[in-house]
Amino acid sequence: MADVGVRAARREDVPAVTATQIRAWKAAYRHVLPEEPLEQMTGPAAQEIWHRQWEEAVVAPPTPRHRLLVAVETEDLLTSLAEHGGEPGGQRVVGLASHGPAEDADLDPETTAELLTLLVDPGHTRRGHGSRLLNATVDHLREDGFTTVVTWVFAEDKAMVDFFASAGWAPDEAERILDLDHGVRMIRLATDIR
Repeated sequence: MADVGVRAARREDVPAVTATQIRAWKAAYRHVLPEEPLEQMTGPAAQEIWHRQWEEAVVAPPTPRHRLLVAVETEDLLTSLAEHGGEPGGQRVVGLASHGPAEDADLDPETTAELLTLLVDPGHTRRGHGSRLLNATVDHLREDGFTTVVTWVFAEDKAMVDFFASAGWAPDEAERILDLDHGVRMIRLATDIR
C-alpha cells in the first residue's frame, strides 16, 4: 500500500520527471504520432534536452506563475522491501503537470492559463494521479488569479480528450495541424475555473 499526493517538483525529481515523460509519451502516442517523429521526441538526444528543460522549469521558471507539479507515491515498508529492497517512505514520481500563463495570441495571459503538460507513468494509470494533478493545478491557478485554463491535446488521443471532458473541459474551436510525416491534428480544450 502506498500513500499518494501532489507537490511542487524539486531538483532531485528531474530525472524521474524526464523518465516519466518519455515512458508516458511512448505509451500514449504510439497510435497517434508517426513512429519516426515519436522516436525523435523520446530518444536519447531528446531525453537530454527534456532533462535540461525540466531542470530549468524547477530552478528558474520563466515567471512565478509557471509551475511544475509531481504526483508521488510514498512507499510503505512492505512495498519498498518487496519491490525495491529499499527503505520505507521513499517518494516515487509517478506523474507530472506543468502550467503557466497562456501564450496563444488570442488569449489574455493575465486571466487565462495553459496546462502545458499532464502525464502519468503508464505503470501508474487509473489510480487517480491525473485527477489529483489536475485538481492541484487548478488550485494553484485560482490562487494566481486565473479564471480560465486551456490545454492542447491530440484530437486522436481519445483517452485524454475523454479525461478532460469528464472534468468539464470542452473544445474551444482552436486547432493546429502538426506536420509530422502527415498532418496530426491538435485541438484546444478550455474550462472556466472561477
